[in-house]
Amino acid sequence: MKRIVDMMVNRYKGRNLFFPFHLLTLLFFVACARMGNPDGGWFDDDPPKVLSSMPADKSVNVDSKKITILFDEYIKLEDATNKVIVSPPQLEMPEIKTSGKKVVVELQDSLMPNTTYTIDFSDAISDNNEGNPMGSFTYSFSTGEQIDTFEVSGYVLDASNLEPIKGIAVGLYADLADSAFKTKPMLRISRTDSRGHFVVKGIAPGIYRAYALKDADGDFRFTQKSEMMAFNHDTFETSSRPDIRIDTVWRDSLHIDNLIRVPYTHYLPDNITLLAFTHTLTDRYLIKTERVDAEKFSMYFSYGHKDLPVIKGLNFNATDAFVVETGEKQDTIHYWLRDTTLINQDTLRMEVSYMMTDTLGSLVSQTDTLDILAKTPYEKRLKNQAKELEQWQKDQEKRKKRGENYDSIYPVKPLDVKYDAPASMDPDGIVTVEMPAPLLRCDTSAVHLYSMIDSVWYESTCRLQPMPYKLRNFEILADWRPGIEYSLEVDSAAFEDIYGNVSNPLKQGIKVRSTDEYSNLKLTISGVEDSLMVVQLLSSSDAVVKEAHVAGHVAQFNYVRPGKYYIRAFIDSNGNGIWDTGDYDADLQAEDVFYYPREIECKEKWDISHSWNVASVPRFHQKPSAITKQKPDADKKLKNRNAQRAQQMGITYNGKINVKE
Repeated sequence: MKRIVDMMVNRYKGRNLFFPFHLLTLLFFVACARMGNPDGGWFDDDPPKVLSSMPADKSVNVDSKKITILFDEYIKLEDATNKVIVSPPQLEMPEIKTSGKKVVVELQDSLMPNTTYTIDFSDAISDNNEGNPMGSFTYSFSTGEQIDTFEVSGYVLDASNLEPIKGIAVGLYADLADSAFKTKPMLRISRTDSRGHFVVKGIAPGIYRAYALKDADGDFRFTQKSEMMAFNHDTFETSSRPDIRIDTVWRDSLHIDNLIRVPYTHYLPDNITLLAFTHTLTDRYLIKTERVDAEKFSMYFSYGHKDLPVIKGLNFNATDAFVVETGEKQDTIHYWLRDTTLINQDTLRMEVSYMMTDTLGSLVSQTDTLDILAKTPYEKRLKNQAKELEQWQKDQEKRKKRGENYDSIYPVKPLDVKYDAPASMDPDGIVTVEMPAPLLRCDTSAVHLYSMIDSVWYESTCRLQPMPYKLRNFEILADWRPGIEYSLEVDSAAFEDIYGNVSNPLKQGIKVRSTDEYSNLKLTISGVEDSLMVVQLLSSSDAVVKEAHVAGHVAQFNYVRPGKYYIRAFIDSNGNGIWDTGDYDADLQAEDVFYYPREIECKEKWDISHSWNVASVPRFHQKPSAITKQKPDADKKLKNRNAQRAQQMGITYNGKINVKE
């Protein structure tokens, strides 16, 4: 570049009035070229480094609530509210801000005496230009004569499905009483990352218990049943030992240059596992009432009760006015109006007495006066019916003019029965029937099943029976034999609802698949008592495909369609057939859940057997990543572009290039 400038000076010197202008222009472009790296130059791959801090890191006898940390370059701070953790937990949020090359933290709470404070920045700090992450960085100080340095770590998982829980607080208590979690704020605190992993730092030697909490009100203790939480009675004592880890030095993004043995202090325990759950909210109150359809109204409660509401009609007679439909929990109640007069009445005014939870948490009787309005007024319904009739008449006139068959009498709408009877069915499948309204009459003898054997139809045994806790649902039970073709036939007027509507006839062919199309799966279970274990076959979306109860340490799945599956099991402690959550006040953990750690592939005509010791793999490593919905965040890594650039240039890269000013 200097040679080019000298040539320009010699060429124009003494014979061009515009020489100064040309020279300045050339110097301007030279200066611009030097402001950045030309293509093929080196990159800034170095993370920020701490130059100093005030007070100094790991200082003792500190009485200042303001901490200033100086770095060797301009930095930025990402998502400080969620990523930066101050311990002991602060009831008033600290003020955290950046200024050029500094991070300034101002604590708002009063400092406690003889206490170690840690400020864990996680991976929130990176350089301003290139975004090189600093990695995990923790600053600490003590208000006493010594500083605590022990650490503990582990995982928090959702107790129902072993999903890692991101961002939940994990706290320690030196007070081992059960009441401490509800009456005292956590002593030391951390927060889980996207893998559900946590590290609590700055711990004094001693014995502790660990808890997890999604703290809704910011008081760092369990005060609301709606807060997801985890507890156990295991205690642990802090300890450490010298250890060696293997660090990998990469030549470039594909090649390892060296493996280095690095001594470090290994803090224990490092495998604490907390299984978090949310309590069943038993507070009872009326959420809403609605009357979407004119023939029924519904009440929705936050929680069920064995006693149904008592209704007193204020503008109608409520005696024997309803058919009541409710589910197993009795938190949703539908009232079907029997009388057409009530159906046509737009407003039903009533006095409703029911049990609700008061401010002290006790169930008391509550009486409300309600006006329940039909969503579609009676006059509008009449107009809609008139429009339908008019359109039907027009359609019939058109058919008559075209010489087609037509009706002169408006047809009565039949009972719209919904049959779930697939044309192709598994041998262990069930045919279900759903009615649009409660039935007045059900003729079970009008339901027939025929099977074809050697091209001849034979009558087969079947039974129509109500489904538990479902007023309008039935199932058709039969001995469905593999490879056989069936005909399900229902006579006309087999069903009649409370409004006098009757059903049309049905004839539906059903082909049961052959056993050659399936696989059979046998699991031999060990590691726990199997008397109350339920095993579930899962799809790739973690949805239940089949379910089996363990008997004699064996779970058997027959008629499994070809595909890839996963396995989950839970201990059904109360024998109700479903997974149940825990209760802290009752000292009750959520029912234990386990995952088979590998995928299982089933193929046609295969009989597959696997042995599964449910305790052989730690719970935080059990759930296969393919069906884990909470994926780990991408690790922030140094870009290491200089190694790649050196490879392109054919030179040796020693990892020490520094392009910072």
